[in-house]
Amino acid sequence: MQVTTVGLDLAKNLFQVHGISENGDVVFNQALRRAQLIAFFEKLPPCLVGMEACGSSHHWARQLSKLGHDVRLIPAMYVKPYVKWGKSDAVDAAAICEAVTRPTMRFVAIKSEEQQGVLFLHRARDLIVRQRTQLSNMLRGLLSEFGIVIAQGVGSAIKFAKPVRLATVAMANKTARIIWAVLTKNEYYRPRTA
Repeated sequence: MQVTTVGLDLAKNLFQVHGISENGDVVFNQALRRAQLIAFFEKLPPCLVGMEACGSSHHWARQLSKLGHDVRLIPAMYVKPYVKWGKSDAVDAAAICEAVTRPTMRFVAIKSEEQQGVLFLHRARDLIVRQRTQLSNMLRGLLSEFGIVIAQGVGSAIKFAKPVRLATVAMANKTARIIWAVLTKNEYYRPRTA
């Protein structure tokens, strides 16, 4: 029988493929390892392939599109109504296969490597900004316990830090020695004797 539609449930190592013919008969429903996936799809004639839009889906969509398949990514929340019974990879692949054939289904556009690279940079920058803000807020909170109040905002923390940089380095060195002693020797810090 000729396969016309394939539902592909993605994972890190073990993928589930569910293929149906034009009249809806199940042709295969099997698990494949990562190394077997491309070789498996190379043997299939070009067909409609559905996948949930997830972490690696754009990569696999690009790879399968190069082989001539019509790949469509579906948001996971749109696949869920097509799951007929319990939760397993085989059931998910069958649900994806069913969902991709629906005429009113909404799909996610496949991103190019360049688009994903730009998104990567934006996400990395967002993480750094959030961590910088967390650090600034933590320092404000800790310093307030010593009666030192700094205005909100990263700029205020930087302005405060410039004049006290030498004192901070001296404190950090002593603190670093204490932490090192506790971590490596499993003992409390003892000041150096001259």
